[in-house]
Amino acid sequence: MKNRITELFNIKYPIIQGGMIWVSGYKLASAVSNAGGLGLIGAGSMYPEVLREHIQKCKKATNKPFGVNVPMLYPDIEKIMDIIIDEGVKIVFTSAGNPKTWTTFLKEKGITVVHVVSSVKFALKAELAGVDAVVCEGFEAGGHNGREETTTFTLIPMVKEQVKIPVIAAGGIGSGRGMLAAIVLGADAVQIGSRFAATEESSAHQNFKNTIIGVKDGDTQVTLKELAPVRLVKNKFYNEVQELYKTKPTIEELKELLGRARAKKGMFEGDLEEGELEIGQIAGLIHKIKPAKEVLEEIIKDFESVKSSIHSL
Repeated sequence: MKNRITELFNIKYPIIQGGMIWVSGYKLASAVSNAGGLGLIGAGSMYPEVLREHIQKCKKATNKPFGVNVPMLYPDIEKIMDIIIDEGVKIVFTSAGNPKTWTTFLKEKGITVVHVVSSVKFALKAELAGVDAVVCEGFEAGGHNGREETTTFTLIPMVKEQVKIPVIAAGGIGSGRGMLAAIVLGADAVQIGSRFAATEESSAHQNFKNTIIGVKDGDTQVTLKELAPVRLVKNKFYNEVQELYKTKPTIEELKELLGRARAKKGMFEGDLEEGELEIGQIAGLIHKIKPAKEVLEEIIKDFESVKSSIHSL
């Protein structure tokens, strides 16, 4: 399956595992890379030295390419970038910030840079900043979302029409059928998050993994748009947020309710009541926790099967 993305990253399949907070440690990243995709370590939930440890363990666990996802709102981002350079990481996905800030610095060090966007406007800005590719994430995605509320199905062809660099589709993709649909719409590859969150190698708490496979359509919702829009599972915390909204709260009151480490509490520590359980709408199609290799192989098998059946029409 050679295309611009497989050649850019030197991988077998155009499948990238999302660098999700509290989920994407070295075990998941190395498993996906070993299976032929591109594994990403999620730096957003790691202290700098914890990230260093995961990078070093990932290098021992795979001889295939892997990368690091870095939310640019991270408070110690300078330390994170220094560690990435020190450890010889060759692929960095940036998100939640201006791509101009770090792209030139990273590319001067020989690093391939990809930026996550949620609109045509920001895709064009990322291209102008010099990134090698963009991840275009639709509103179906779990975790923090763009404010535009554009779905993957509409975002991909609109971005493809405007940019020349490779486009990676994300949001609502968890199967070979979804992958094929994204590629038909113009994507060069897919980034898959939620499906890999529910794998054996995911660092998520077992309670959270069990919750993922129990999610049905309508069980997730985007909220806290005044702070940073986030898609999460409706639970006790979510209901408290909705009750607070009835009082027309200030941003400070919303921040007070959110508090600190809410996502860690839910996704990593397994508190299903008070935690923030970030997952995408595609969770409604995830029914079993499996090894990451098996998930990737199923996606490819499904992709080829559906592709062949369409050719026979």
